[in-house]
Amino acid sequence: QLQLEESGGGLVQPGESLTLSCAASGIGLDYYAIAWFRQPPGKEREAIACISRVGGTTEYADSVKGRFTILRNNAKNTVYLTMTSMKPEDTGVYYCAAEAFSSRCPMDHNGINYWGEGTLVAVSS
Repeated sequence: QLQLEESGGGLVQPGESLTLSCAASGIGLDYYAIAWFRQPPGKEREAIACISRVGGTTEYADSVKGRFTILRNNAKNTVYLTMTSMKPEDTGVYYCAAEAFSSRCPMDHNGINYWGEGTLVAVSS
């Protein structure tokens, strides 16, 4: 069993930066590929970034490419999402998710085994 806990959400102004953390407990994080999903108000949850088990592969949604960076530190059982040049449309609840023993970088829900509870990010002036 893996538990995921997001932190670092909050209110920022457009153009500012924010880093989210996803801390894992229960089983070593290196067994899992990790993704960050985002759910804007009134919309469906969408994948925005993923990283493979050993970190060699990352993918980003077009909406965040060039602005967001996903990194993992398996020794600390933590995955980070650094968000720069933030926009109001980045507002939403951000979730980290894990896919067990996966060789892929999960940019969809299909193989996700575990979800965190989410952390709220609001971008507004």
